[in-house]
Amino acid sequence: MRLEPDEVEAIRRAARQAFGGDVVVRLFGSRVDETRRGGDIDLHVEVHDDIDEWAARARFESALFAQIEEQRVDLVLHRRGEALAAIDRIALRDGVVL
Repeated sequence: MRLEPDEVEAIRRAARQAFGGDVVVRLFGSRVDETRRGGDIDLHVEVHDDIDEWAARARFESALFAQIEEQRVDLVLHRRGEALAAIDRIALRDGVVL
């Protein structure tokens, strides 16, 4: 995994603040592969079905970038109980829980 320990902890804290204490965050995509370089931070976030997605996304970004340097973060949100999209299946298969 190509994230610094302080970045991982910042993501965890920001996700709990924005999405609640039972959020599950997975890193997937190029940052999981140690042999690659660069790339954005792809996060799969599993949340309750009643969350206000856009307000929570804004809280997450605000909390995250208050702790680490601003960079490209792609966030895929999956509401528990909904059908899995192809990107959800990829993240569940290849992702690393933070």
